[in-house]
Amino acid sequence: MNAEPQKVRLATVWLGGCSGCHMSFLDLDESLMDLSEQVELVYGPLVDAKTYPENVDLCLVEGAVTNIENLELARRIRTHTKIVVSFGDCAVTGNVTSMRNRIPVKDLLTAVYQQARAPIGPQALEVLPALLEKALPLHQAIRVDVFLPGCPPVPERISAVLDALLKGQEVELSPPLRTFG
Repeated sequence: MNAEPQKVRLATVWLGGCSGCHMSFLDLDESLMDLSEQVELVYGPLVDAKTYPENVDLCLVEGAVTNIENLELARRIRTHTKIVVSFGDCAVTGNVTSMRNRIPVKDLLTAVYQQARAPIGPQALEVLPALLEKALPLHQAIRVDVFLPGCPPVPERISAVLDALLKGQEVELSPPLRTFG
């Protein structure tokens, strides 16, 4: 009796961003069926797992590292994952998320939670994770193995990267798939 080949343990993570990269991932449409035969989705917004697991083969990380919880999760990802992919322009460069970097965190929090009279008010600062002084692209927080640009990356680019990685090949995007934006 032949054992089935071991599936690649895939995780996806959404840090400080808009979830557009995950939406683009879902736009793989029918290709998701083929992908599901090769991978076991072990963590992500569509999985009911509360803690990032050990022994992950491949993780797509969307978004910039913006707060202490993002930083702790990024470190856990790096410790427990063989291949980490910086997924989308916020993870690759900081992109829109890092626009806040020109404003000191204290001034930003004052403007948002006190002067703007947000519905949750100043008490939100007691329960929200502490913001880092700067929003960081993923590679400034942890070592990244593959960069997958785009805002969001088009499904063809996501597919090309996943196809190469699942075949154990280096990722080499053709010129049309290398652009940002």
